[in-house]
Amino acid sequence: MKVAIIRFAGTNCEFDTVYAFEKIGAEVELIWHEEKKFKADLVVLPGGFSYGDYLRSAAIAKFAPAMQGVLEHAKKGGFILGICNGFQMLLELKLLKGAMIHNENLSFISKNQALKIVSNDNVFLRKFKKDEQIILPIAHGEGNYFADERTLKELEDKDLILLKYIDNPNGSILDIAGICDENKKIFGLMPHPERACEELLGSNVGLKMLEGFMI
Repeated sequence: MKVAIIRFAGTNCEFDTVYAFEKIGAEVELIWHEEKKFKADLVVLPGGFSYGDYLRSAAIAKFAPAMQGVLEHAKKGGFILGICNGFQMLLELKLLKGAMIHNENLSFISKNQALKIVSNDNVFLRKFKKDEQIILPIAHGEGNYFADERTLKELEDKDLILLKYIDNPNGSILDIAGICDENKKIFGLMPHPERACEELLGSNVGLKMLEGFMI
């Protein structure tokens, strides 16, 4: 498995993500945001504050030259994973449906968060049981997922909701914490699996998620 991790000015989770994928045996390459072409089986858009998240989160990142490569990868049916700021990028690029707005309480939230596995009929969460409860770190100011009723129905009818919050911390509609595209190749989530990769540090449940891509 070859993994390309896109690094933007303001990204701050790229090395944690590199560590996590190398730990499960992946071949990992960091890609600077000015590079247009790269090859990988999985492209990861990591967490952070791309370009300072000015205007709104990920609003500038979608214009980065590297996004041309991300869009080409998507057209070819390659796997893409967006974590936190990366999830916001996938929404800005319209590779995933919906939008992200400020947390309901307008405060930045950083804590361990209880979650429920909604769907395991996908590569990313295939190692989990449906309705299984897990805990992952979250850290965001704009994690309040929103979509109109038509989109929400489509997400539910096509089994595209991956994760839901337990005791919703940010106001996300339907408690949504992560979704995927219709082809189940593009995944976005606000929690940080790369921060839960060592039992010594409290949990390795994040590794179990990332191992799903090792097929």
